[in-house]
Amino acid sequence: MKKPMLTIMLILMTIFIGFGIIIPIMPELVTPFHLSMLLVLYSAVSFIMSPFWGSLSDRIGRKPVLLMGLGGFSLSFLIFGLADGHLWIMYVSRLLGGLFSGAATACAVAYVADITTPEQRTKGMGMVGMSIGLGFIFGPALGGLLSVFGLQTPFFASAILSLITLIFAANVLQESLTQDKRSAPKTKRVSRWTAFAGPLKYLYVLSFFVTFTLAGMEATLQYFEIERIEASAFDMGILFLVSGIVGAAIQGGVVRRFIKSGDETKVIGIGLAISALGFFLILLSSSLLTATIYMSVFAAGNALIRPCVTSLITQKTKVGQGVASGLSSSMDSLGRIAGPLMGMGAFHLNIRLPFLIGGVLCLAAITLLFGFLAADRNAKASASAA
Repeated sequence: MKKPMLTIMLILMTIFIGFGIIIPIMPELVTPFHLSMLLVLYSAVSFIMSPFWGSLSDRIGRKPVLLMGLGGFSLSFLIFGLADGHLWIMYVSRLLGGLFSGAATACAVAYVADITTPEQRTKGMGMVGMSIGLGFIFGPALGGLLSVFGLQTPFFASAILSLITLIFAANVLQESLTQDKRSAPKTKRVSRWTAFAGPLKYLYVLSFFVTFTLAGMEATLQYFEIERIEASAFDMGILFLVSGIVGAAIQGGVVRRFIKSGDETKVIGIGLAISALGFFLILLSSSLLTATIYMSVFAAGNALIRPCVTSLITQKTKVGQGVASGLSSSMDSLGRIAGPLMGMGAFHLNIRLPFLIGGVLCLAAITLLFGFLAADRNAKASASAA
């Protein structure tokens, strides 16, 4: 399982680097409004298309859809690098990026569900969560650090990375969905919302709030730190790099090695509490050092949540893994649509407000966890009675 897992991790990192790479660069190119709209467009298209890609992969296999996603994603980065300040080209690029990111993301998660047993799934989804978390945080880090060589450099670097990943996946990745397990081509496409049922609906909503708060923070953090500590794009690159390493250590070390099946809900609750603390601490930033420490606290909490939520969804879903992963991807995309809009709107009211809202919502999301536990107990009791 090692080689396929490493390939899937690389694919997911590449995709989620693409979401965040523009964040530290765009404040130097466009207004806060256009930064929010570029983030929203990318996520909106991904949300619309993820269920289609997930269902398509249930019919024709995971690998072809993954490769299509990576090819289109590489093209989108190349176009952005060639935009030369033209806003309409930037928008076209992000539209293409969102379109093809949905293909790669939904299929990558479904691929992991295909190749892992229920006992292995928490560890497998820990690696998935680690890759997504790394991409979310290293995207802005890469953008900030490479910006010293020119504002277009991060986009060309990402285009090359996506292309290399495509070539590597084409040669190394084996198809995970055997012919006998595929949906019939003439079968009516299953709606994403068939997965939004029973106890799992609480986890899907929780997943939305986790991404919503993260995306709102990413859209406003640099503007906040410019006000607080006069942070540059390079400073933000350092901040995201350090916090990304912390998140990776938590997901790759703690989640993958020590969290066993059945522990997920407890770990999600701890992660939500730590994330809320991180949001509140960010408000106290007084230097690059303190800002980095506080962001790392947030990253540690966030690192505990995502893989455990994903693992529970794939273990308990009653529909195809492609459909379940498509809805999960769509909820992430919804969070990345609404998050920047909320973040920028709140920021214009008060620069502290996005982080206060993020912390409060993380604490409020614990109630969703209790809702899931109660619904899961009731579902098991009903099944036993039957």
